[in-house]
Amino acid sequence: MAKGPRPGHGPLTGVRVVELAGIGPGPFAAMLLADLGADVVRVDRPGGAGIGIDPASDLTNRNKRSVLLDLKSDEGPARVLDLAERADILVEGYRPGVAERLGVGPDACLARNPKLVYGRMTGWGQDGPLAERAGHDIAYLALTGTLSMIGKPDEAPIVPANLVGDYAGGSLYLVVGVLAALQHARAHGEGQVVDAAIVDGAAHLATMIHGMLAAGSWQDRRGTNLLDGGCPFYGTYATSDGGHMAVGPLEGRFYAEFTGLLGLADAFPDRWDLARWDELRAAVTERFLTRTRAEWTEVFDGTDACVAPVLSLTEAPHHPHLAARATFVEHSGLTQPAPAPRFSATPVSVRGGPARPGADTAAVAADWDVPALRPADSPDTP
Repeated sequence: MAKGPRPGHGPLTGVRVVELAGIGPGPFAAMLLADLGADVVRVDRPGGAGIGIDPASDLTNRNKRSVLLDLKSDEGPARVLDLAERADILVEGYRPGVAERLGVGPDACLARNPKLVYGRMTGWGQDGPLAERAGHDIAYLALTGTLSMIGKPDEAPIVPANLVGDYAGGSLYLVVGVLAALQHARAHGEGQVVDAAIVDGAAHLATMIHGMLAAGSWQDRRGTNLLDGGCPFYGTYATSDGGHMAVGPLEGRFYAEFTGLLGLADAFPDRWDLARWDELRAAVTERFLTRTRAEWTEVFDGTDACVAPVLSLTEAPHHPHLAARATFVEHSGLTQPAPAPRFSATPVSVRGGPARPGADTAAVAADWDVPALRPADSPDTP
């Protein structure tokens, strides 16, 4: 018989994480750890992180607590080391060498806590010719070849927001790395530094594509391959009302169902007749332009044709499937993606809204037993 859910807020309940405030993939990685139940304390700097978003709406700071410390002051680094001594994981996203200059680098932290997992999130990595160069998601994708795959063959590469680099190639790899290192630390009593570089992660994401390239089944030109928009039955098509439908019936029986519902089964029975791909694309384009997105959604509803409407960010939470699964939730007046993945024994949830800078300093001082962190005007101060 399956056991019921255990008390707590996820499988990482009891794990303590220090996050040195930054922007982009570092905060998102710390949010993932917080979503999974870790007690994440974000060390915010006076004046904020400099990206201009209202802290009340910054969802990457949900499920966290915040303390306010000036790392350039005499006391700031000492308080971070106090927290690191009591933590399991520390996450920072400075350029190489900055944490060391501030006095909170790996050597200083590991000297206080030899079991600490010190996670470093950068674009270029801790070493290499570009390590100290400024950069953002788009540049990291560009050098790894990943950006070159996205878009039409006769147009410039398309920017995939900052999802592929910052979050997939950065945050997710940092989280995998620090959790793997945490397992090692608990088994062997040995902490370590995790060097998570977006260039490494973005390159690693394309492992299958590199294999296909080596096998001769992928052309090193965007918009000419099975999964990059080159295939007429794997892409998007406009509808009569300006909407779009996403099409992906790669398997034979799914393709047969797709062309049948579209009214093209007899005209294009062989999906691998590459000589007719342009003709097939033109026919599919013409057919989709005859009806609205809602009408085509109804046509393909309940089928295995692998066709779905392309929804906007505001439309997505209302889709019946996503609503049934509670893929999006509302908390603190904000609609947001729910934590993922899901766990049968240790369920996760949005427990708190975005942490306000410094709002939890007194509580963290008490919970983590760092009395020197307590604000001078706190009622708990002796």
